[in-house]
Order: sequence, then structure tokens, then C-alpha cells
Amino acid sequence: MEDVVKGLLLILELENILLIFAGVLIGVIVGALPGLSSPMAIALLLPFTISLDPVASICMMAALYCAGTFGGSITAILINAPGAPPAVATALDGYQMAKKGEPGRALGLAAIASVLGGTFAIVIFLFATPLLAEVALKFGPVEYFGLSVFALSMLAAMSGKSSIRNLIAGVLGVLVSTVGVHLATGVERFDFGIAELTEGIKFVPVLIGLFAMSELLTQTKTLNVAIERMSAKTLKLPTIAELKSLKGTILRSCGLGTFIGILPAEGSTVAAIMGYNEAKRWSKTPEKFGTGCAEGIVGPEAANNAAAGGAMVPTLALGIPGSGTTALILAALVMHGFRPGPYLILETPHFVYAIFGAMLFANFAFLGIGLAGAKLFSYVTFIPKKFLWPSVFVFALIGSYAYSSAIFDVWVMLVSGIIGYFALKNGFSPAPFVMGLILGKMVEETFTQSMVIHDSNPMNFFDSGVFILFFILTLISLTTPFWQSIRAALSRKKDEQRI
Repeated sequence: MEDVVKGLLLILELENILLIFAGVLIGVIVGALPGLSSPMAIALLLPFTISLDPVASICMMAALYCAGTFGGSITAILINAPGAPPAVATALDGYQMAKKGEPGRALGLAAIASVLGGTFAIVIFLFATPLLAEVALKFGPVEYFGLSVFALSMLAAMSGKSSIRNLIAGVLGVLVSTVGVHLATGVERFDFGIAELTEGIKFVPVLIGLFAMSELLTQTKTLNVAIERMSAKTLKLPTIAELKSLKGTILRSCGLGTFIGILPAEGSTVAAIMGYNEAKRWSKTPEKFGTGCAEGIVGPEAANNAAAGGAMVPTLALGIPGSGTTALILAALVMHGFRPGPYLILETPHFVYAIFGAMLFANFAFLGIGLAGAKLFSYVTFIPKKFLWPSVFVFALIGSYAYSSAIFDVWVMLVSGIIGYFALKNGFSPAPFVMGLILGKMVEETFTQSMVIHDSNPMNFFDSGVFILFFILTLISLTTPFWQSIRAALSRKKDEQRI
């Protein structure tokens, strides 16, 4: 309880409150603008937070993450153009309700459900943290090595068109993480005689390129696309009676979203889709879904915001990103000198509580901002992309240079953006690459330390029960896509035989 109080006191400082509020405002705006995304905003913010207090900067990004998840529902409802991927499910009924002349009611339902979902996940994590801290005591280099390898095995489950593509992207990320001088041997690797590469490739310019520049290039195809737009003249909050009638859907989605979010590499989009499907399955009037049904709005919104809170659990407790956005928050933690994983909870529990306190504050802040500014945000969507994207390009240039005041980093950002653009065109997601880039160094360092401890005999790693557990989980993770493909093939064969 003492650590909870310390964490809350950290975020109650005026500077931290202002930065968290700024993160919420940026998150709602970024989420509301089609084409922009929370990962892109965080990637652009990373270099500008170097001089900030670590607590303030990470809390600001966590607040942006929460608010961005809700912000996507604004454009999903008003213009049928989800500002963020999780809002795709919200658009199915939200836009139809708006077309019926009730955009304010749709936004009100989305806002309330988002707050309830986010708050539910955060409360669950606050009670689970002491248990995670006890587990942290059993971790050493060998256990960390097993954990990091297991984390890399989760690449197959991340966003993208196929598991193979995700694994390829992750392996390339690990390869890039090895550029530079090996800390144990002093051997220079893959520097090709370029002095700037001896210290390795900095991940901030790479992140900006992969998330911001690649998206900029992708959005050039939609500059002249016309979208039907409507504004929310008034915002109607759901009544207590209406919320009571929806409580089953909201509670179900809260639990589902929290569970999905905690699973490494799943994220809010999967939770939103499942939240919508489950809401329809349990509904007494499933035929109304797709016509402006309230359950079709609160189901995915409660689930995706609960998943946003849940996704921070593996990120902070295990060092395994629960989504693409938390992969960037993980990078920010590393940049500020923290070591995500059990040691973070063990050594600085008050910092972890501060982050979740900021997320709790963000949930209620975006409720106020979202409700009060609904009409304003409906006009924000009219900003022409021909003005919006050049601004993103300028911020990308400034951010990549500001990280270490090196032109070389700008070139790294531009090259990463071009590679990211062609990768996206061919079904490769940037999230697995980022995960490989961040975890690659951890795998190498912990493996080196473990080999030193165990006299260069990797078989001695199996003396650790925790390592054996992660080894088994890694095998399951790697073979699951294989068994799923066999199961699907057998199912198709049975269907053919019946025909």
C-alpha cells in the first residue's frame, strides 16, 4: 500500500498532471484523425521526452495510449473512418446510429464504455502487482534469457498477414540489434567501416521511420479520397437505466478485453472484434446489430480500452509488449534507463503504480475532453491531408535529429521509412521488427551472462524450473501455428468428404 501511495504522489505533481493531460489531448486528436495512430504519435514523441523526468514521459505516453484508443471511435462514429484499428468494430453500429441522427448518443455510449473498460483493467492490475513482485524474486540471467526467447517466440502471433512474415521481421530486428561493438568481446560487427555504426543503430530513428514515415507514404494514396462527414451538434449521455440494460455486455467485454490484453502480442484490435462478436452472440436481439445497436458500440469500446490497460501487464511485468503501441512504450522505458520485466516491479514498484495511476487519470480526462469537445473534434476531421502529412514529415525529421543531434539518424529514419512502406505493402508488420530490435540485445546479454555462470554449458540452464517453464511455453508458441494449419487441413478434408 505504501508503494501505491508513493506512485500516486508522483503523478500528483503539477508538471506531471499537465503532461498527462497533454498526452490525453494529443491521444484523442491523433485517434480522431484517420491515418494517424498512437504508435506514430509515440514514435514522434520519443526523442522529445529525453530531457523530461522518466516518470512524466512514460506516464504521458501511457495516457496518450489510452486516449488514442478512445479517440479512434470519434471518426468511426462520425465519418465511418476508424481513426484507430480497434475502432473498426465500433463503426459497424456507431456510424449507423449517427446516420439516424444520434451521433451525440453514440459518442456518449462509446466514451462511458471506454472509461469503464479502462478502469476495470487498471484495478485488476493494481491487485495483481504484488503477486508479480513475488515472482520477480526468482529471476536471474538464465530466467531472463528464457523469458526473452519466449517473448521472441510470440512474434508469430503479432499483427501481420502471416506468422512466417512476423518471424522474418522479428529475426531481422534481432539482426539489426547486433550491429556495433559486442560488450563482452569488444568485437565490431556489421559496421561496414562506418564510424556511426560502431555504437549500434539507435532504435528511436528506426521507430519514427517505421511507424510515421511508412504511414505517410501509405497515406499518399488517399489524398483525394472523399469521406462523408457529419458533426455532433449535441452529445447525449446514456441514462442510468440504459447503462443498467447494457451492464452485462459491458462487464463481459471488460473481462474479455483485460484477458486478451494481458496475452502478449494480442492487443486492442483483437479484443474489440471479440467484444463485438460476444455482444452479438449474447444479445437478445442480434438482428439489430449493424443497424445502430447500443450493444454494438459498448461491446467493442469496453473491450478495446480494457485491453489497452491489460496490454501494459506483460510490457511492464515481463518485458513483452502486449501490442504495437506498448512495444514503443517498452522502447521508451529502455531509453530512459529502465529494465522492463520482473526487476522493474521488484525495484521500482512505485514507478509502476505511477504509470497505472496516470492511465486511470487519463481515462477520466478523455471522458471530459471527449464529451466536451465532441463537436470540435467533428470539425478536426476536415483538416486536409495535404496539410496534415507534411507536418508529420517535419516532426519526423526534427524528432530523429533531436535524439542525438546527428544527421546520420535522419538518414536511418528515412531508410527505415522506405523499408517499412514496402514491408507493409507485402504484409509485414513493423511491430515484430521492433520487438526483435528491443529484445535482441537482451537475449544476447543474458545468454552471455548465463554461459559465464554455467561454465559455457547451456544444458545447465535446465537446472532452473522457471527456465524449463519458459522453454516449454516457447515450444508451444512456435508449434501452435503448425498444429493449427494441420487442424484446418483435416477439417477441410472432412468437409470435402461429406460433400
